[in-house]
Amino acid sequence: MAKSKFEYVRDFEADDTCLAHCWVVVRLDGRNFHRFSEKHNFAKPNDSRALHLMTKCAQTVMEELEDIVIAYGQSDEYSFVFKRKSNWFKRRASKFMTHVASQFASSYVFYWRDYFEDQPLLYPPGFDGRVVVYPNNQTLKDYLSWRQADCH
Repeated sequence: MAKSKFEYVRDFEADDTCLAHCWVVVRLDGRNFHRFSEKHNFAKPNDSRALHLMTKCAQTVMEELEDIVIAYGQSDEYSFVFKRKSNWFKRRASKFMTHVASQFASSYVFYWRDYFEDQPLLYPPGFDGRVVVYPNNQTLKDYLSWRQADCH
C-alpha cells in the first residue's frame, strides 16, 4: 500500500494469525448441496461424476497452492492440511481459507463440463470454509479419523 494519510485504516484489520508450529486445516463444505445435487440430477447415493469432479478440484488446489501436505474428501466436503511450519501468507487464517475456497470453487465451475458433459451447470456452487488449528500429530490424526467416521 502506498504511504498516505489513509494508511491508518489498516489498523482496523483483525489479526487472524494461526498459532505457530500447529497444523492448519481448511475444511470446505458445499453450501446447500442437497438442492444443488437435485437440480443437477446427481445419481444417488453417490454420483461418481460429482465425486471425480471434487477430486479434480482438490488436486488443482494442491497443485496451485503452497504447503498442502494432504487432502481428504467425502461427499460435498474437503479438508486440506497445511504443513506445521508453513509461513504462507504469514499464517493468516483468512488467506488460507479464501485462497482454498476460491481455487476450489472456480475449479468446480471450470472443470464441470469435463465430468457432466450432458448436464449444463444451472448456477454456480458455493462452498463455506473454516480454518482449524491442531497442535500436534495425534489431534490431527483424530480430526482425520473423525472425518473418516463421518463418511461411514
